[in-house]
Amino acid sequence: MIRKHPKTLLVIVAEAVLEKNLVRDVRERGAQGWTVTEVHHAGREGVREGAWEADRTIELKVICEEAVADAIAEHVLQAYAPNYSVAMWFSSVAVLRPERY
Repeated sequence: MIRKHPKTLLVIVAEAVLEKNLVRDVRERGAQGWTVTEVHHAGREGVREGAWEADRTIELKVICEEAVADAIAEHVLQAYAPNYSVAMWFSSVAVLRPERY
C-alpha cells in the first residue's frame, strides 16, 4: 500500500504584475516549490482575458505544511489584497514524497 502524507495546497489567483513578488514571498515563508500558470477568469471585478499586459492573471499553487500556507496567505491578504485583485483558497492534499514539500 502506498504511504500518503498530508499537506496543504494553497492556490493564489492574482494579477500577473505580482508574480515576482509572490514567488519571493512564498520562498521567504518556507515553501520549497510552487507552480505558476497564466489563467483567464471572470469575477466580481469583471472579466480578465489577458488581452494586454496589465490584464494578465496568474495562478500560483503551493503545496506545503499548513502553517506555511497560513503564513503566505496572511501576508498576501495584508500586502496585496487591499490594492490588487487576489483570490485564495486552501485544500487538503496527500503527497507521496513529503520531503519535496
